[in-house]
Amino acid sequence: MEKLCLRFKDISVSEKMLYSLFLITIGIGYLFALTHMYYTHQMRDGKAGMSVDDVMIAYYGSQDQTRLGSAINGGPMESNLKSSVDRDTILRWLATDKTPRDFKSTIAPILDRDCVICHSPQINPSLPDLTNYEGVMDVASSKAAPLPGLVKVSHIHLFGIAFILLFVGRIFIYCEMSTSLKRVIIVIPFISMLIDTLSWFITRSYPSFAYVVIASGALMGLSMGVQILISLYQMWFEQGKLTLSASQQATLSQYQTCVIRYAKCFLMRGYANFCQYTPIIWRNIKIALIYIAQKIADIIKTFRR
Repeated sequence: MEKLCLRFKDISVSEKMLYSLFLITIGIGYLFALTHMYYTHQMRDGKAGMSVDDVMIAYYGSQDQTRLGSAINGGPMESNLKSSVDRDTILRWLATDKTPRDFKSTIAPILDRDCVICHSPQINPSLPDLTNYEGVMDVASSKAAPLPGLVKVSHIHLFGIAFILLFVGRIFIYCEMSTSLKRVIIVIPFISMLIDTLSWFITRSYPSFAYVVIASGALMGLSMGVQILISLYQMWFEQGKLTLSASQQATLSQYQTCVIRYAKCFLMRGYANFCQYTPIIWRNIKIALIYIAQKIADIIKTFRR
């Protein structure tokens, strides 16, 4: 016997609302993730905006700037320093022999004041340790991204994104379309995610692989976005019109009645509070204005004397 698969037309309004809110939340969250990535990687090359060079520096390192120098000179950590003088002091130290004595007398006080609040192994083990000379020296060179850090970030990335793609893809299965096309759209983001993560490690040795990082990440986001948009459209619209069964329309009508009732209650209560407290607020404002005017008049009289 052929197995019958559910489609969006077969599920209830409550399920559609649940799935829709989940997909919308995931979409908004992904936009915030892109924004975070932009602010994290931008200006690593010293130029405004985000470019392929920024991604290369993030994983391969830079021959012109150290990781610490890139972070504080136009990078994401520059705003944490109290002044540009502190930034220039650290950059001058990075351009010298970087001796422990100069670090202890000049650099450590700045880092302890502005950076250690986050860059401490007790507070955030995933960030570089800036509490001592050895930890600072790890980011005071043009070395590539540390392998242990990449391993830690990659396994968190794979676990987290995999669950998101699982739930988004599970909802997408309800769509009506070619089975072959549906399978391709479901598989693409998983493959792109794996290629993206593996490319981080390859970019540490071959900076040109940053193009693969960008392309695979963009493909994953695009394919996930396609699943979200198609699911939302087929969930609520068919041939450009909102389609609901008789029972679904009745359920939706009940929700609308409930929302309207609470909205009216809220507006009426708000209007009553407005009528009750507006005269009191206005009276206090007039008293304050009269008091200020009297004080100003007293000051003017004092100067005239």
